[in-house]
Amino acid sequence: MTHINRIARNGILAAVAGVCVLALYLTSDYLTPEVEAQAAPRYIFDPGWPKALPNKWKMGGVTGLAVDKDDNVWVLNRPNDTLDIEGHAGLNPPTADCCRRPPALIHIDKNGNVIGSFDAMQGHGMDVDSQGFVYVGSNTVRKYDPKTGMLVKELARVPEPQPGGGGRGADPAKQAALVAAFRAKYPPTTPMVVGGLEEIRLDEPAREMYIADSYLGGRVMVFDMDTFAFKRGWGAYGKPLSQISTNEADHDYTPNGPMPKDFAGHLTLNFSNDGKVYAADRNANRIHVTDKQGKYLNQEFVLAPSTGEGGSTGGVAFSTDPQQRYLIISDLTNNKIWFLNRADGKLLGQFGTMGENGGQWFGLHMIAIDSQGNIYTGEVFNGERVQRFVPADSPRGKQLAQAGLQPMT
Repeated sequence: MTHINRIARNGILAAVAGVCVLALYLTSDYLTPEVEAQAAPRYIFDPGWPKALPNKWKMGGVTGLAVDKDDNVWVLNRPNDTLDIEGHAGLNPPTADCCRRPPALIHIDKNGNVIGSFDAMQGHGMDVDSQGFVYVGSNTVRKYDPKTGMLVKELARVPEPQPGGGGRGADPAKQAALVAAFRAKYPPTTPMVVGGLEEIRLDEPAREMYIADSYLGGRVMVFDMDTFAFKRGWGAYGKPLSQISTNEADHDYTPNGPMPKDFAGHLTLNFSNDGKVYAADRNANRIHVTDKQGKYLNQEFVLAPSTGEGGSTGGVAFSTDPQQRYLIISDLTNNKIWFLNRADGKLLGQFGTMGENGGQWFGLHMIAIDSQGNIYTGEVFNGERVQRFVPADSPRGKQLAQAGLQPMT
């Protein structure tokens, strides 16, 4: 090969490499504008957890996950999501070997064994206290005794549902009038649950219960954990409940557009050990940070701003180091787990793809983390399962690596 040909060949290779780098940058830029060079934690999919469900149960869509004080996992699922063809074994007489409708709440231990279950109102969001009582969100919060499945306490909500869309052929003007009348009757300051629940978080030292009420795009509401009495609440940017807009335009968000003045919808939340509350406004691809009194801390973390319907900022969890350095976010639409630097919201890394194989997700909906840093995920859509991902440097992670499993990418 002549010197000139080598120069030409090297130039072509450099150009191709440049195009590849540019393509990678553009692909990453579709999801987030900036990636910090710092490495994120590495995780390995654990195919041994959970073990097969007993009684021929077929799990429905997972709408809640919580880890108890013993690092066992509670799974809230929607049995109504299962298909008719998945319930043949439950017919009388059975018409096939598989399957049976599961209870709504399933308790799974660290080894993947089901150690308890009970049926309850299907819903969205859950938590469990140090005594083992289970708090389930639906159109309110219901506290259950895990041993008996009996209802212990119920949070107050307004006595009537919000007006719906009216269906095909409905008069838009009439529907708008119904909505306006409902919002006048139940203003943003209403000290009860008005919409559906997206998330529940318990602050036991303070004896407080945080919920994300879906009304008006989302309200952070705090109740007394013992009496269930309302204490305080806020909206986007920490604004008082009285300042939440009833104008839909103030809640609208267009991908890559300006952020709305109020929460857009599918609000979830969690709070850190140092007293910060992270409210994830999924439909607007952002996370707002306040203190526990609702004071906005001038931190708005935007994640994958190009994401459209469904949004990117789902469940919020924290790493288990003392500083809780990482925010760990589940993304329903892109089917990824994101790692953010909690100090400034910069993206450190991500893993996961959409799919039905082990270690992939089809509707990544819920996330929970135990004291050892293991990540548990729950899926809706076609997924309808729970999975575990263990730190690559943990004993279980090293065992899985020796068996040939690689860290997630």
